[in-house]
Amino acid sequence: MRIAYFDCFSGISGDMCLGALVSAGWPAATLQSLPARLALEGVDVAVSDVRRGPFVARRVEVSIPGRQPHRHLHHIDAMLERASIDAGVRERARRVFRRLAAAEAEVHGSTLEHVHFHEVGAADALVDIVGTIEGLATLGVERVFASRLRLGRGMVNSEHGPIPVPAPATALLLRGAPVEIPALEAELVTPTGAALLAELVERWEPPPPFRIEAIGTGAGGRDLAEQPNVLRVLLGAADAATATSAHDGASVVGTVSVLETALDDESPQVIGALVPLLLEHGALDAMLAPVQMKKGRPGTWLVVIAPPERADALAALILRHTSTLGVRVREERRFELPRRIERVETPFGAVAVKVAELGDGARRAMPEYESVREVAERAGRPLREVIEAAVAAWAARRP
Repeated sequence: MRIAYFDCFSGISGDMCLGALVSAGWPAATLQSLPARLALEGVDVAVSDVRRGPFVARRVEVSIPGRQPHRHLHHIDAMLERASIDAGVRERARRVFRRLAAAEAEVHGSTLEHVHFHEVGAADALVDIVGTIEGLATLGVERVFASRLRLGRGMVNSEHGPIPVPAPATALLLRGAPVEIPALEAELVTPTGAALLAELVERWEPPPPFRIEAIGTGAGGRDLAEQPNVLRVLLGAADAATATSAHDGASVVGTVSVLETALDDESPQVIGALVPLLLEHGALDAMLAPVQMKKGRPGTWLVVIAPPERADALAALILRHTSTLGVRVREERRFELPRRIERVETPFGAVAVKVAELGDGARRAMPEYESVREVAERAGRPLREVIEAAVAAWAARRP
């Protein structure tokens, strides 16, 4: 299983992520083709080596022609839908932008539908977010870990005028993440960098033992006097002795938080919106089930699985958006099968398939829903037909 560890001793930004991944082995030409694949006319990507303190690091600069339009979330969704990128990359990029939209909406007292992106809706942010997700996927990364974040302090200029560091959206995106604020007048963590890590990071701590196979160093735009302004990404394979347990080869992920509550007087409209809302704010999974409450009343049981660092924020979200008066939270161990994404060709188009390793040499596959949906809609075929074709294509190419 391939692991990435983001060593954020000098913060993180989208361009630093791109530089680190190119430095670690992602082909620069693939990154430079991304603006065209996103239909961003006139946008260019330059890759160079620069010095930041004692480090030689890879610097990525996205040049934009003129002033960028103000984009809403539906504009971003439409651009991603049309883009020539993998379905899994597309869906994860959507989740990152939804996190950004939720943070911007909270800052400005707006909604996901009405909030418009400022700097984070520009072409460079699109390249940063889609590129980082695509780079990790191309390098085979399945699990992401990160160090605590150093945020910096002071003021920076924005389209709203001067704002404090960390920027309001950045602070909201990092609820639950471990941070420190050094005496350094600089914006070390940008909203784009915060949103990427909020979506990608499995745990804010060093990963389990692994063999380092590549190290990427990405440069920030400024050369700070106080410290090297770089992001390091360490890539490698998890050590088999610690990544695998005796439970049929299941990988021990560690702990997850389980949040539960019962809703007995909630409207169907609110209940229907809960799962997407919780997933947008960092839940790993969320489930609803009908139950019989006291006095014979019908109700709904809500169960949420989340990273421990997101538990408090998700509990607050449930209390805010539902009529419940309390949420139970507990931590549990979780075992997870190692898995990877493969692409198979079907008569209807290429489909992404999630392949799980069972530990005894056996494998099983399940097509990714978003990939199946896209192919089915494009081909005008039923979902079940595309699923069966993808499973058959995967089985046919097995050794």
